[in-house]
Amino acid sequence: MKRRWPDEGTLRFVEWHARLIPDPVCRLRYLRQALEPDSAARTRPWRARAWKRVAVLIGSLLALPAPPSAHREAVPAGGVSVRPAQPAPAPPPVWLVERNEDFELYSNGLRVENLFSVPGQPRGYWLVPSRAAGPGPLRWATEPAGIVFHSTESHVAEFEPEKTAALRRAGLSLLEYVRRHRSYHFLVDPFGRVHRIVSESHVAHHAGWSAWSDDNWLYLGLNDSFLGVAFETRTQNGVAPLTPAQVHAGRILIEMLRARFRIPPENCVTHAQVSLNPRNRKISYHTDWASGFPFGELGLPDNYTRPPAAVVLFGFDYDEPLREPRQPGLWQGLEAAGQILIQEAAGRGMTLRQYRALLSRRYRETLAALERGAKEKPL
Repeated sequence: MKRRWPDEGTLRFVEWHARLIPDPVCRLRYLRQALEPDSAARTRPWRARAWKRVAVLIGSLLALPAPPSAHREAVPAGGVSVRPAQPAPAPPPVWLVERNEDFELYSNGLRVENLFSVPGQPRGYWLVPSRAAGPGPLRWATEPAGIVFHSTESHVAEFEPEKTAALRRAGLSLLEYVRRHRSYHFLVDPFGRVHRIVSESHVAHHAGWSAWSDDNWLYLGLNDSFLGVAFETRTQNGVAPLTPAQVHAGRILIEMLRARFRIPPENCVTHAQVSLNPRNRKISYHTDWASGFPFGELGLPDNYTRPPAAVVLFGFDYDEPLREPRQPGLWQGLEAAGQILIQEAAGRGMTLRQYRALLSRRYRETLAALERGAKEKPL
C-alpha cells in the first residue's frame, strides 16, 4: 500500500508551529515526528490516521520552552525569589484491611464511610504531553492523576460541644446535597469522618473549567483526570479553618490515595489554583483555598509556589486581589508566573500582550483538538 503523507493543510500547520520552537533539536524532533509517513494506516486505517493528526496538533501547540524546573529558581518582577516547592517524601505503604458495604478500613487508620456513595460516569481521558516533555503521542488513562482540594463553603456551626447537634444536622444536609449532585469523591466532615461520595473510578463534578500540568502531562478539565476532596468548612477573612480531626483525616486520606494511584505531590492542588473562566480568560473562577491551605500539615510540599498552568501555558490573567501576600497562597505562584511570561515574551521579541495572544490561541486550538478527540475512545 502506498504510504500516506500529511495533506497540504497539515503541512502548513506543522510549518507554522515549527517556527515557534526556539530549540533546534526540539524543532527537528517535532518535524520528524509530525511529517513521518503514516505507515500505521496499513494496519489501523481511519482511527490511526485521525489520532495521529490530533497528537501532532496538540504536540505542536504545546512545544514551548519548558517552565522552571525543580532546579531553577524563578525571580518575580518585584525581586522576591520564589523557590519551587521541595519534593515531598513518597507516601508510606497503605493497604486495605477490611471492606464491607458500610465502610473501608486501611492500614494507616483511615476509615472511609460508604453510606452516601453513589456511582458516576466511568473515568477515562486522554493524557496530553506537556511542553516540558515535548511533542509526543497521546495516552489513554483511566486512573486519577491528582487531587483537587475544595472547601464546601456551606453553613458550618461553631465547633463547640453545645453545637454538636447543629453540626450534625448541617453535615447531613450537605451530604445529601453533594450526593445528589455528585460534587466530590470524598468529603471530610468537622469530626474527621471521611465520606466517599463518588467512586474513585468514576467522574465527579468538582473542577469544571480547569487546567494543570506537571513535568510530563497537561490536564484540561480536571473532572476527568483528578479526584475531588472537599473539607466541610467556610472561608472567613480569607481563611477556611480546619479542625484538628479534619487535618488528621485529610492527611491519612491523602496518604492512601497517593499510595494507591501513585499520585505525585505536585499534582495535589487547590481549586483556586486550577479553576479558570474561558470567557474573561482569568484564573480562579472558583476561589476556594486561594490561600491558607495547610499543605505542610497534610504531608505535602507548598504547591502554592508552583506557577498556575493556565497562566504560563495559555496566558490567562488574574484579578489583582489574588496577589495580596497576606499569607501563603496563590500569590506566590502568580509572582513566578508573571516573570516567566515576561522572560519568554522578551525571548521571542514580543510584547507581553502579543505573547498572551499567542498563548490564548493555543488554548483554544488545544481545547478544540481535545474535544474532537473525545469523540474517539480506545476500544
